[in-house]
Amino acid sequence: MAWLFFREQAGFIGSGVWFALLFLPAIGLRRVAELAARHRYRAARRIATALQFLHPSDELRRQVHLLRILESGEKTGVPPTPTAASIQDRRPRVRDAPAVLAFIFLNVVAFLVEISYGDLTEPLTLHRLGALEPYFVISQGEYWRLVTALFLHGGAVHLLFNLFALYVLGPPLERSIGSARFCACYLISGIGSSAGVVLLALVGLINATQLVGASGSIMGIVGAWAGFLLRHRHIPLAKQRLNNILLIVLIQIAFDLSTPQVSMAAHMCGLFTGFVVGLILSREVRAIDLDRPDGSVRSP
Repeated sequence: MAWLFFREQAGFIGSGVWFALLFLPAIGLRRVAELAARHRYRAARRIATALQFLHPSDELRRQVHLLRILESGEKTGVPPTPTAASIQDRRPRVRDAPAVLAFIFLNVVAFLVEISYGDLTEPLTLHRLGALEPYFVISQGEYWRLVTALFLHGGAVHLLFNLFALYVLGPPLERSIGSARFCACYLISGIGSSAGVVLLALVGLINATQLVGASGSIMGIVGAWAGFLLRHRHIPLAKQRLNNILLIVLIQIAFDLSTPQVSMAAHMCGLFTGFVVGLILSREVRAIDLDRPDGSVRSP
């Protein structure tokens, strides 16, 4: 609708919708878990109730119901139940995801280098720093651009949006599969995204002149989640999580179609590569319990 009536602002509107439907609930649920851990059930219940308008899931409704029970127990002096402890222990902590922190740090450092090097809006600056340009990869053999482009960004908004997505989507996956597997998934997905763009440009399906950004790797994280969940369909809430991933992909496609400045090819290639990597890595994992508090993995 924004693309039809407000075409020039469609990208910003799409970003706002993405933020409202996906990231606000993610942030809010973390806050709910933190408040529950401090036995502040009333405040946690209020936030969870408000989040139902953006994320009307059965799981969230059950959590609101449980918080109401805990809130009533708090008023009557009844101690927290074991179920309450399970909510408290589920709270995600980004400090438990060192690989995510490392990639955030590398992207910030690369952006500082960009700022010191020159004008970010000048294509020559990004070219010199290693932006993905299919022509130079194919004709000049500059294959290192497949990697360097993953850590470059076209501005502060571009950087913050990608890092925020990495902050929300990355830690749960890293805690579930381990830091080494997460690093492999992130980098391979990004390289697959870049290589896919080059291949599509080579056969003439797209016209990509210069691309930068970590979004290919981030979409690879989404694809890896799908691969793991398909391999381990027996775990609790796997179907619901797959539906959430489908929603992410549909919103991303709508955003890409309405925003000419972004590369749908890069996003979809990263998504597909991450999906394949997720399927491959999941063979090494015997059982993944995504509901375990520490997000640990039991390997053979």
